[in-house]
Amino acid sequence: MTDSAPDRTRELGVDFGSLARDLEAHQYPATSDELIEQYGDAVLTLPNGQQRLRDLLELVPDEEFDSAADARAAIFNTVGDAAIGRKGYSDRTPPALGEREEWPHESF
Repeated sequence: MTDSAPDRTRELGVDFGSLARDLEAHQYPATSDELIEQYGDAVLTLPNGQQRLRDLLELVPDEEFDSAADARAAIFNTVGDAAIGRKGYSDRTPPALGEREEWPHESF
C-alpha cells in the first residue's frame, strides 16, 4: 500500500469513492476530529452495506494521523463485519463451521 494512490478508490473491501482523493490531498498531520469535520459525511461502500466516515472515526477520538495511509489504516480497523464479504470463507481450507459441502469428496 502506498501513500500516493489517488486513482485507487477500492482497497481491502472498502470503496472510498472520492474520499480516496480527498484523504490523499489533505494536509497531515491531522486528527480524527479534523477529518470528521472536513469529510465526516462521506460514505464508504462495503461488501455488506455502507458506513459514514464520521461513524468510523468517532471510534478513534483524539487520534493523530501522519499520512493518508495512517487514516486508511484506522478506517480498516474500525469498519467491522460489514467489510467482510463471506465470513469464514477460504478457498484453501475445508468449509467453515456451519457451511455444507456441495459435492462429495472422492479418493483416488
